[in-house]
Amino acid sequence: MKGSLLERSGQVRAAAVQYGRALAQAPPGARIDAATDAALHHARQVCERHRAELGRYIRADLGSCLTAANGLEKRRIDQFIDATLGIRRTYHQQPTDFCYPGLPAIEFHERTDFPWLGDLEAETVNIRSELSGMIEETAEFSPYINYPDGVPLDQWADLNRSPRWSACHLLYQGRRQEEHAARCPKTMSVLAELPQPYAQGRMPAAMFSLLRPRTRIPPHTGVANVRLVVHLPLIVPAGCGFRVGNETREWREAEAWVFDDTIEHEAWNDSHRDRYVLIFDIWNPRLSAAEREMISAVMAAMDRYQGTSAESSL
Repeated sequence: MKGSLLERSGQVRAAAVQYGRALAQAPPGARIDAATDAALHHARQVCERHRAELGRYIRADLGSCLTAANGLEKRRIDQFIDATLGIRRTYHQQPTDFCYPGLPAIEFHERTDFPWLGDLEAETVNIRSELSGMIEETAEFSPYINYPDGVPLDQWADLNRSPRWSACHLLYQGRRQEEHAARCPKTMSVLAELPQPYAQGRMPAAMFSLLRPRTRIPPHTGVANVRLVVHLPLIVPAGCGFRVGNETREWREAEAWVFDDTIEHEAWNDSHRDRYVLIFDIWNPRLSAAEREMISAVMAAMDRYQGTSAESSL
């Protein structure tokens, strides 16, 4: 009501602030009467226009500072402005098992942090050729989600034991999958040159990932922020997408990226063809050699104490 009075008196900016405070109190999914619902809808429209206008004003006011900024700086200041205005949601790392302190939550990492990406991409033809040999024998791919009976499935119920999201594992829980790896010598050679993480019985991991047509992988988070995940798209039809936090991208064949999978992410294939991506993990580059060694030791000690081998998706 206060926002409405301010708006009627021509104080639109002040009204938008009041509307924003009211909207922050609105419980999600609540049953409300038609009049209140219409008022909320109007308030959201006013707030959206106000935020857009304020964003344009701020960027114009930055002037030469913004013009002189490099690509990374412009991207980060844009994210800062949108987050400040409430346009951009702030996502945090949510590892299911291991959270190492002091590592920044970055959705997609900058290519400049990984100078070997170009060399990886240059091997796409060779890696795709080895993948093609695996595709010819569909038995080489098994459901990526494969929980036993009695385990709560939550968002994985639709994909559990389903061939719609399948994997041909080359490295699994730190172990070379000899049957597959022996048939992909070039791929394994490329992986051996990269900064793969190591923890006995847990990592590294590498696989050819198959996503069938009209299949969606629901939002989820990974196991540990001590490692990042790399995608090298190999066979990608139009209509395939990937979201990490606020940022959504389309895979493009032979264009790799690095992302933090402990930030909420999801994937989809809306096409009529299969999608194949090489997926593997690497150490988070902000970890020192000493930290990497100690992290591996911590995981190994946990497994020895429990007297069981690791059975995680790490």
